[in-house]
Amino acid sequence: MGSLLLKAVLDTKVESAYDDDVASRYHFPSRYLSDLSAAVGDWVVFRQPRAAGGSLAYFATARIARIEPDPDTPGHHYAIVEDYLPFDRPTPWRQDGRYAEAALREIVNVPQVGIYLRGKSVRPLGEADFATIVEHGFAGLWAPDGAREAGVDDDALALLVSRLPVDPAERTRRIVERLVNRKLRDENFKKAVRLAYDHRCAISGLRLFDRLGRPEVQAAHIWSVSDGGPDMVQNGIALSGTLHWLFDHHMISLTNHFRLLVSPRVRVPESLAVPGRIASLPKEPTFRPSLDFLARHRTKFELT
Repeated sequence: MGSLLLKAVLDTKVESAYDDDVASRYHFPSRYLSDLSAAVGDWVVFRQPRAAGGSLAYFATARIARIEPDPDTPGHHYAIVEDYLPFDRPTPWRQDGRYAEAALREIVNVPQVGIYLRGKSVRPLGEADFATIVEHGFAGLWAPDGAREAGVDDDALALLVSRLPVDPAERTRRIVERLVNRKLRDENFKKAVRLAYDHRCAISGLRLFDRLGRPEVQAAHIWSVSDGGPDMVQNGIALSGTLHWLFDHHMISLTNHFRLLVSPRVRVPESLAVPGRIASLPKEPTFRPSLDFLARHRTKFELT
């Protein structure tokens, strides 16, 4: 890790002119090169500025793996991202009149905050502020009672029930343990996908709950984690158990128009799925499956 800047805030617009795909890369001009080079190996949080309809909230965290030059645009670079994880809920940049970033809290004249932020899409972030933002972002998932109900295993649950220390560096270290824990990441992904699809199977339309109110529908990764796929809603689809198994084994897939493809090797009862049927998608367009991820899935489907 670098010595000038460790953690950072990265602003990214809803419709950015840069070649951003925050789950895998952050595109930036050379003026941010020294700051982002210093952040390599450490964690950042992403925020949407007001421009282009942004919410001003922090919405995800990730680790900067390395910096690569942009081969097509002189003077630009990519920060390659790993361990990307969207928050369970957005974290406001200002709550009860208090900004989440120390540099913004030091500005007495609030109207000057907007001026300060011009040309500062990459900003340093202290350990304490990073911890506060991330804790808020995962407050729902990391509540021990909710984790127990979700069936989180004992090792992962132990991370949640242990009290976080006061020391900022040690607090951050404990939080990072949570961020990289596979079971907790799976639970975050499952919860987000189920909510996006209103607990309904995208292919069969089934929406079932047991007597305790737990949904039957599962969350399937489109681009598998083992192959490098991210834990984000756009890389997920809600499916009933049998259809999840068929999807994971690439016996069914979706076109770019979200129509069902079925391998000739398998016979799926029409009560579950009809070839060519359009999948039921989230009402929120930004949560719908990424066409790039679907293309990756179809590559393996076509080999079955």
